[in-house]
Amino acid sequence: MTGALKDYEYMDIDDFEELLLDRPENEKWELIGGRVIRGMVGARWEHNRIIQNLSSQMMQRFRQTGSSCRTFNETFWLKEKAIDLKVFPDILVRCKPLAPGAVEMNDPVVIVEVLSPGGEVRDRIEKWSLYRKLPSLQHYVLIGRDEMHVELFNRGDEAWEGFRAFDAPDALLQLPAIDFEVKLADIY
Repeated sequence: MTGALKDYEYMDIDDFEELLLDRPENEKWELIGGRVIRGMVGARWEHNRIIQNLSSQMMQRFRQTGSSCRTFNETFWLKEKAIDLKVFPDILVRCKPLAPGAVEMNDPVVIVEVLSPGGEVRDRIEKWSLYRKLPSLQHYVLIGRDEMHVELFNRGDEAWEGFRAFDAPDALLQLPAIDFEVKLADIY
């Protein structure tokens, strides 16, 4: 273990959930593979605009097709106890009903993260190494906040495959598991 990793605080998900009771309102805490991440609440307007644009496009498509899929944005927990994961992805898509009052899920079909300089390494490496272990996940989407750039990872029959990157405004981001596609220009 490197010196930098030794300085982080590690715990299991049960201890983390107890620790959350003491979380200040202006902080957003996550647990990534047992490592506690403490950050501030809030994001640049560009970050929020991308999330709103994509989420509203998805919801519109789901309503048009009568899909059971729904989007959950930024304040809905993704929790998987087996891998000590409790995080707030930017967008989660789930296609099964949730229990009344639910505040978390462990079976998204799609996860979207908007990349910022402060969180890009976590989203690309730490979170991705855990997200890919979720059996329900079919698509992982990384969206550049400061430039038009989208990366898509697709689950194949037996492994993750089909990485694609898009940069053109008229390029189509296609997510077949939820019967959805959108032009990059409509995300930004």
